[in-house]
Amino acid sequence: MKVIIDASNVAHYKKVGDEKGKLSNIIAAVRALEAEEHDFLIIADASLRHMIDDKEKYIKLVENEVIDEVPAGTVADHYILELAEEEGAKVLSNDKFRDFASEFPDLRSMRLSFSMSGDKLVIGKSKKPKKVKNLLQNICDDILEELDRKRWIVFTNKESTEFTPLNIAKQAILKLNQSEDGMSSKIEGVFSKLPMFGKVMEMVEDVETSAPYVIFVLVHPRDYKAAVKDAGNISVTIADRLKLVHKPLVAIRNDLFIKPGYFALHILLVDEVEDVPPFNIEIQTNSYDEIFIKKNSRNIASTVAARLGCWKFPFVSVKPNMLLEKPGDFEIYLEKNTKQKKDKKKDKDNDEGKKGIFGF
Repeated sequence: MKVIIDASNVAHYKKVGDEKGKLSNIIAAVRALEAEEHDFLIIADASLRHMIDDKEKYIKLVENEVIDEVPAGTVADHYILELAEEEGAKVLSNDKFRDFASEFPDLRSMRLSFSMSGDKLVIGKSKKPKKVKNLLQNICDDILEELDRKRWIVFTNKESTEFTPLNIAKQAILKLNQSEDGMSSKIEGVFSKLPMFGKVMEMVEDVETSAPYVIFVLVHPRDYKAAVKDAGNISVTIADRLKLVHKPLVAIRNDLFIKPGYFALHILLVDEVEDVPPFNIEIQTNSYDEIFIKKNSRNIASTVAARLGCWKFPFVSVKPNMLLEKPGDFEIYLEKNTKQKKDKKKDKDNDEGKKGIFGF
């Protein structure tokens, strides 16, 4: 492990009044790091030479380049943090660097605290980096944007309603009614002047009442089991209210954009639903977030599948990338789903076979 010793902070550990910094504290830090076989660098403020108890020995260490002084007028704290970030190093210091928290969001994991036990320095443990807020949603957003750029229709609505089985049924009925009313008005505008308009409308209404819908209910993972439990009752309620010959299929999907206790609906005709997603997904990320993203890879897959309108989930792989160093850093790569190509070819072959049998 690489460690940068914040020499000024270490030297002034538990300083009282006008007491000068202790060179022995810096030496103790070096011994502690050597004992644990860490690589280290000692960096000090230019002013420390005037505030150290053993000035002569300290200056010799500077002249021999054992201790590096930052140039006069340079903010040592910023210099140390910037170097640590570039080198992927830890900083041995009890300074919490609050003035630089916005610039260096992973400070918690960069800093190693310490204490003194007699003449020995005891190194503490660095804290785990904070998870970047909305990281999983950011990943899903990037995936959906990439799919949109590849001209796939994506359901992007993130508005949600309070989760209850009754609310799901009510909203589905409302949306389906609006959809049917819109279609009826378009058809009416085209056919209203034709003879036998009444019979045409009877045919349209018959199609509407038998149309097989797929209702993707998007919920937070915490609400998944409760939603699955009531899926059958929701389907029956919708079919009865709309007088549908065939009950709609209610498919519950975990969605990372939905808050706990809420839901959203993505409603499609069954013919619009893809069997297999068009792409599989590779997420490259930093070592801090890798395990967290892997644990949620199935939820990412579920979110993408539901918003694309696919039965099956895309395969989501998570790989570390050394160039992505900061928490929250990631890159998305889409790979064409070869299974989809095979399935489409199989369907095409089946259709051609049917044409041969029936002569059309």
